[in-house]
Amino acid sequence: MPKNRNVFSSLLSRATSRAVHGLWRHAQRAGAVSAEHPGPYAFRGIGEGTRLAFPQGTLFGTEWIELGAYCVVGAEVTLTAGMMPDLDLGPDTVLRLGDGVVLGRGSHVVAHGAGAGVTIGNDVFCGPYVYITSTNHSYDDPHQPIGRQWPRSAPVEIGAGSWLGTGAVVLPGARLGRNTVVAAGSVVRGEVPDHAVVAGAPARVVRRWDPREGWLPPLRTPPPVPVPEGVTPGQLAALAGLETPGPETPGPEAGRLDRAAGHGTVPAPPADRTGSTDGMRTP
Repeated sequence: MPKNRNVFSSLLSRATSRAVHGLWRHAQRAGAVSAEHPGPYAFRGIGEGTRLAFPQGTLFGTEWIELGAYCVVGAEVTLTAGMMPDLDLGPDTVLRLGDGVVLGRGSHVVAHGAGAGVTIGNDVFCGPYVYITSTNHSYDDPHQPIGRQWPRSAPVEIGAGSWLGTGAVVLPGARLGRNTVVAAGSVVRGEVPDHAVVAGAPARVVRRWDPREGWLPPLRTPPPVPVPEGVTPGQLAALAGLETPGPETPGPEAGRLDRAAGHGTVPAPPADRTGSTDGMRTP
C-alpha cells in the first residue's frame, strides 16, 4: 500500500508541474506587450515588431516613452519617465529607444524628465542588468539624508550600434558615440568617442579605432567568419570534424566551407563589427 501511495503522489506531482509550466507559458504569451497588445500601458509609440517580455518590470510615465521598431525588451526590465508616476512632463518625449534596441533581462532605463531625458540609438544591444539613468542622488547638504536631497540630472545619449555588457552603469550626462563597447560591470560618465572600448569604474578607454592605424592596441584574435549562406547543419558538423563528410559535400557549398575554415581568402567583416565583437570578449 505505501508503494501505491508513492506512485500516485509522483504522478500527481508530475501533472501539477506540467500544469504550472503550461500556465506560465500561457501567461508569458498573453502578458507580452506590443503595439497590437499594449495591455494597460499608454506608450507614446511602439514600433512594429517590438515586444516587451512578461513579466515587465516597473513601467510608468509611458506617455513620454517612445519605442522604435523591432526592439526586444527582456523580462523584468524597468522603463520610467519622471521621478514618480502621474507627473506632467510636458510635450516632448523623455525616453526614446531607436529601432532594433535590445535590453537584457532586469535592465533599468530611468529618465528624469524634460531636459534630462534618455536617448538610445538604433541597434544598441544591452546585456542583462544594465542600468542607464539621467538622475542621481546628491549629497551637498551633510545634515540631510541623501535620499531626501534634490537629485542631480543631465541628459544621456547612447550612440547607434553600441554594446553594453552585463551590469554596466551609465550615469547622468554620459554621451556615448557610435559603435562603442562598454565592458561588463563598468561605470560610465562623461564623453565616450565613436568606435571606442571602455572598461572599469570609472570607465576609461582601453581600445580605440584609428582610421589610419586600425585598432589600438591591436586586436588579440582574428575576426570571426560568418557562416556562408546555404550551408546545411550536416556540412557544418563535417567542417568541425564531428563526422566524415558525405558524398554530397563537394560543390559550391564545399568551396564556401573551405574558405570559411581558412583555406582561401575570406573578406574581413567591417571594422565597426570587428571592434565591437572583440571588445565584448577582450576589452
